[in-house]
Amino acid sequence: MDWDKLRVFHAVAEAGSFTHAGESLNLSQSAVSRQIQALEEALQVPLFHRHARGLILTEQGESLNRTVREVFAKLAMTEALLTESRERAAGRLKVTTTTGFGATWLAPRLKKFMTQHPDVTVTLLLDDSDLDLAMREADVAIRMHPPKQPDLIQRHIATFGYKIVGSADYLKGAGMPQRPEDLDNHRLIVYGDYRPPVESINWLIEAGRRAGSPRRAAVEVNSLPAILYAVRAGLGLAAMPDYMNDDLNELTTVLPDLKSPRIDAYFVYPEEMRHSKRVGVFRDFLVSELAALNAS
Repeated sequence: MDWDKLRVFHAVAEAGSFTHAGESLNLSQSAVSRQIQALEEALQVPLFHRHARGLILTEQGESLNRTVREVFAKLAMTEALLTESRERAAGRLKVTTTTGFGATWLAPRLKKFMTQHPDVTVTLLLDDSDLDLAMREADVAIRMHPPKQPDLIQRHIATFGYKIVGSADYLKGAGMPQRPEDLDNHRLIVYGDYRPPVESINWLIEAGRRAGSPRRAAVEVNSLPAILYAVRAGLGLAAMPDYMNDDLNELTTVLPDLKSPRIDAYFVYPEEMRHSKRVGVFRDFLVSELAALNAS
């Protein structure tokens, strides 16, 4: 199998059309089509079902694409490791984490990291579901749970709690809860059941109630930054992770003595990245910054 044809095949499989694949490869649609036809003739199997709305992989095409995707992922990882400077960290680092942690805690600190390591460029992928590190969807991950994928290196880097917060305007009208049971009389904003990044994220709807009898939330939003804006606007109360402390200063803490669940954060990366300087300096940066957060 010719590598150039496999590269074209992979682009077509991911794009779902000859036209879009050609745009990404800087080739004409006819050139892409000829490459795919030649590959199908060499293998003597059809790789795509062709129809008016695009292309769908055949069973044989699905099998080939799984292998090709894995091969190209390994090649990309190897290339990154080979081109990294021996003297200092350099190159692109793809980091994935949850939208809440990434947007409110990590993104504001990237300037400090990149000032310390100017030869490293960062791609930040915010997703509340887990990207596949083995398939190189990202190089490293910061996850709010132990990694579920096997063969990943993990390091526990922090433990967070929650703060129940509300705006001064909301509490002026609704009153300050004195006991957890008083939350029954308040509008609660929760994450909802949309692939939550942490199992305990909606603990507020059961705080002070019998297990299995949750309150009904007033609003569900599948984004912690959006929940923060809703609280600031006076929509209601929410439980926010305390790594967001800097963003919670203008809000009022409610029921500060109420014990909340804990969130364990992990730094995770594949075995192949163990000796990467980019990964090492980023890990050390996170540990240092989070230690400063816990000490404050």
